[in-house]
Amino acid sequence: MKEKKKYEMDMCNGPIISKMLIFAIPLMCSSILQLLFNAADIVVVGKFAGDNSLGAVGSTTALINLLVNLFMGLSVGANVLAARDYGGNRKDELSKTVHTSMMLSIISGIILTFVGVLFSRQILILMKSPDEILPLASLYLKIYFIGMPASMAYNFGSAILRSVGDTKRPLYFLFAAGIVNVILNLIFVIVFNMDVAGVALATIISQYISAFLVIRCLMRESEGIKLHISKLKIHKDKLMPILRVGIPAGFQGVIFSLSNVVIQSSVNIFGNIIVSGNSAAQNIEGFIYVGMNAFYQAAISFTSQNMGAGKKERVRKIAISAQILVILTGLILGLTALFSGRWLLRIYTNNPEVIEAGMKRMIVITTTYFLCGMMDVMVGIMRGLGYSIIPMIVSLVGACGLRLIWIATVFQIPQYHNVTTVYVAYPISWAITFTIHVITYIIIRQRLGLGKK
Repeated sequence: MKEKKKYEMDMCNGPIISKMLIFAIPLMCSSILQLLFNAADIVVVGKFAGDNSLGAVGSTTALINLLVNLFMGLSVGANVLAARDYGGNRKDELSKTVHTSMMLSIISGIILTFVGVLFSRQILILMKSPDEILPLASLYLKIYFIGMPASMAYNFGSAILRSVGDTKRPLYFLFAAGIVNVILNLIFVIVFNMDVAGVALATIISQYISAFLVIRCLMRESEGIKLHISKLKIHKDKLMPILRVGIPAGFQGVIFSLSNVVIQSSVNIFGNIIVSGNSAAQNIEGFIYVGMNAFYQAAISFTSQNMGAGKKERVRKIAISAQILVILTGLILGLTALFSGRWLLRIYTNNPEVIEAGMKRMIVITTTYFLCGMMDVMVGIMRGLGYSIIPMIVSLVGACGLRLIWIATVFQIPQYHNVTTVYVAYPISWAITFTIHVITYIIIRQRLGLGKK
């Protein structure tokens, strides 16, 4: 068996739950720090620039996710392919995967910058953003998207490190960048009165710092995952497998974000108080989501490494372990957020009406969020098995389709035309989509003969 380095993890032998926790906890902390970039933006503008600025920054979340998720899906494809090459001890193939992935990150970042800078205002108008926050939201997005090349480089680089079990160093890099982000937020907004432009600028500076650190890390590695700038190129034999997993994964992210844009548009019609409360609550829920999402990422890497090593019989144990951990995480974090909801919302705003508006959302979402985690883990297992189109189709029907139907039908009934009805669309779509994913997973298991030795 190949010798493991300090930051690498053997996911193909030994206990699963303990290793999954060792893998997921740093990843969870990394994702929380990444969320803090946006949270710091929202807190600073909410406290020092007013509710319009708070609504402007918060209302851009769904749109940012819509534009970014397609390309982030490609990093999932890179993770799956790199983990399989690593699990199979194919060092030359792993090197080709690394250089193809990082080249894709550069291309993705440039495309996103172009689209975000040129078309963000027009998209915000289509989303029915309130007139009083439209100019601020548009300015924030244009500056924010200048940081996309760095964001893509960091996320693709982190995906490569995750494929070999390294979730600790990306955490260290984000911690350093996060400190810079918070300090610059305070300086740009309080000292220089730059409002949303200041928080956007602070965010992209921190993104370039984290990207530099992860690239330097890969350049200092040895053998398989070592990055050579001179060798950056697209290898066609690696590009296609990455695209086969990554495009459906990214398209699924776009589908979820598209349905969230529709829901954000439905929330926007209730005015700036509801929009601001929704934005603050959504930001708090984001911390719960990334806690659960760490086990989705673990499911992908653990399944991919074991498939690469030919240990199909471990996949069932991986799926059960990931579900147990994600349910516990979702319930603990969700209920904690609910019971401390008003205190947490006061971090974002001093307006009691905005706080009550945020609680309306949290009562519905935080109590049922574990269903979203269960759904995502099933998707991660199937992606690790190499199946990405099926989860995409299921999500198209279960998430996007059901939410759009809900908004077009139930929400339009006068007695149900309220913001709570909008929020209920989430848990209903999670529960139904999870059930369909379980059925498709069982069919895939039978097709692949998983569990048979």
